[in-house]
Amino acid sequence: MNAIRRMSVLLLVFVGSLSATLLGQRRPDPLRGLDQYIEKAMRDWNVPGLAIAIVKDDSVVYSRGFGVREVGKPGRVDENTLFAVASNTKAFTATAVTMLAVENKLSLNDPVTRYLPDWQLSDPWATREATLRDLLTHRMGYLTWQGDLVWYGSIYDRAEVIRRMRFLKPATSFRSAYGYSNYGFLTAGEIVAKVSGMSWDEFVRNHFFDPLGMTRTNTSVTALAGMDNVAMPHTKIDDTIVVVPYRIVDNAGGAATINSSVADMSRWIRLQLANGMWNGRQLVDSTAIRLTRTPQFTLPIGSWTRAHFPSTHFSSYGLGFFLRDYRGRLLVMHDGGMDGMLSQLGMLPEEHLGVIILTNYDDQTLFQALLFRVLDLYLGAPVTDWSQVYIERDRGSPPEAEAAAIAGTHPSLDLAGYAGRYTNSLYGTAAVTVDGGQLHIALQAHPRLTGTLEHWQYDTFRATLEDRYVGKPLVTFTLDESGRVRDFRVSIRPDFVDPLEYVFERERR
Repeated sequence: MNAIRRMSVLLLVFVGSLSATLLGQRRPDPLRGLDQYIEKAMRDWNVPGLAIAIVKDDSVVYSRGFGVREVGKPGRVDENTLFAVASNTKAFTATAVTMLAVENKLSLNDPVTRYLPDWQLSDPWATREATLRDLLTHRMGYLTWQGDLVWYGSIYDRAEVIRRMRFLKPATSFRSAYGYSNYGFLTAGEIVAKVSGMSWDEFVRNHFFDPLGMTRTNTSVTALAGMDNVAMPHTKIDDTIVVVPYRIVDNAGGAATINSSVADMSRWIRLQLANGMWNGRQLVDSTAIRLTRTPQFTLPIGSWTRAHFPSTHFSSYGLGFFLRDYRGRLLVMHDGGMDGMLSQLGMLPEEHLGVIILTNYDDQTLFQALLFRVLDLYLGAPVTDWSQVYIERDRGSPPEAEAAAIAGTHPSLDLAGYAGRYTNSLYGTAAVTVDGGQLHIALQAHPRLTGTLEHWQYDTFRATLEDRYVGKPLVTFTLDESGRVRDFRVSIRPDFVDPLEYVFERERR
């Protein structure tokens, strides 16, 4: 009887094992069809090149590139192709700060002036009260991207950009509202340098890039010149997708300067999902990781998000990451944007799942839609064509038409009356000159923000600048009571660069 029972048990074990094997062979691959989905979506969005890596249970289960590094050239994107990750830099900076906090070398609640004594905001009270936590949570009182023109490809170094913050007038009271601020993370990066005794660039290389084997990752566009397999940025100008040069933004430091590949960034994701463990050792204290994922500032959930993501009940900013719930799980994410490039990182820590997407075209939101496609595939959620959902959102209505110029108007002065040197306390100087019977303008902190002014209406002129990425901004001159030019005002790409209208006052001779 015992022998029969023993044989029965063995038979049950065998049958169970065989069934599991057969079921495993028949179990669908969650990523089946993903290649074809990406290729179609790229055609729909006109994306030249894209790379994606997926991490599951500490393994890179998918890592590949699609399309080309540069339109009109044969070089293909692969998992090692370098892209600008832009604001996905911020998580590295925030993790550096929390590491130093866990080591008791600083506190998130320390005043900024403890480390940068000369640091100032326009409000003395805010200067005194501002902490490292404020820098990392976008609650300084600025509008999103407010003042970014000061660093965006300018000649100013990090110290000078930070010094000029004192001339930036806040849009709201301190800590009362969310406004995405690159200034905060730039400043936090310089505090990392002050506390650690090495530059921010050296810190992230020594503590993250090198230990993780992120061998192709760097913190400066200038390093790309001697490297192969580099994607070029693309944008749309006059309805044509064109290559634009990399913008040198080394002065943005801890906010936006990292260039990387999905192969390298998947290592960063593995470290994050393992709560700081790497190759059997605690590279980053788990408390530091947890701090970056702790909600700091509550964000509103818009009507579109509520309609399309009904399982989302909260949205907030942590430290270097956006946080929300997605189908009952915590979603840790951040995106990044720079001229001609967009990136998206997303993680579901409870599922040990992470995704990184890098693209070399900026007139699209496929980089965001693709994240949710992958998450749904792993969660077994109903299949949603997120690419199409985002297309309907972003292309559902035609772009707002620009108001036509008023016909028959003329400038109030002859061209020489507009010429002169102009100053804005936050930005610096600008020059308007006359040459060859035409007005010329130069925003002197930006070597490529120089060009010609053509009359548009009254005392407003349209600028055609060397830097085509910023479009053709309108420059409006204001006259004083004596009929002389008092100032001019201009906005540079408020949809992407800086929402401010900069007023430049004319210097009197």
